[in-house]
Amino acid sequence: MSKQDQYKRAAAEAAFEYVVEDEYLGVGTGSTVNHFIDVLAEKRPRLKGCVSSSEATTAQLKKAGFQVETLNFAGDLPVYVDGADEVNPRLELIKGGGGAMTREKIIASVSERFICMVDPSKQVDVLGAFPLPVEVIEMGRSAVARAMVRLGGSPELRQGFSSDNDNPVLDVYGLDLTDPKAMETRINAIPGVVTVGLFAARPADVLVLADNSGARTITR
Repeated sequence: MSKQDQYKRAAAEAAFEYVVEDEYLGVGTGSTVNHFIDVLAEKRPRLKGCVSSSEATTAQLKKAGFQVETLNFAGDLPVYVDGADEVNPRLELIKGGGGAMTREKIIASVSERFICMVDPSKQVDVLGAFPLPVEVIEMGRSAVARAMVRLGGSPELRQGFSSDNDNPVLDVYGLDLTDPKAMETRINAIPGVVTVGLFAARPADVLVLADNSGARTITR
């Protein structure tokens, strides 16, 4: 197992401590979440079921023997566990490297506690080195891209990719994200935007950070 996979596994094991039994559990998407699902499969907590943020996660959860329910059925959730592409000291995030940010943001919005698992490479002082993903309606793709340029960004269409919602994704480089909450509001207001991958209006509640010294938690 690589050093980074060891970090991800350690973060997943620490995040498991936040799982609430006899309830529904929100589960995100990505490589660290894959380790978290492995931990779930080993520890077998009593769950009513899981609410998944992507088709890939749904498939992995079902393969591990967990029931997956829709959020419409499950309702509000006590805990949502996911990773991130970047996190700042206020636990504001960039997510969407895997293109699942719309469903992730919906689940985060109805979860009492959002647990985010990362390794040290994801920690930054200011968000924005990682390109900002923006899911868009196909009809508005070019219009949104021009709006991103006006905001100071350089948008690129993610080639050969559609979200689980069958929408294209723009990856926007070079935006000034010193005020991520304000930028999230501005981008979400652009007609044609489905979701921007800024999680600042609803940041993580708990950051589980795994490094050479093991896993530790940072609470907002």
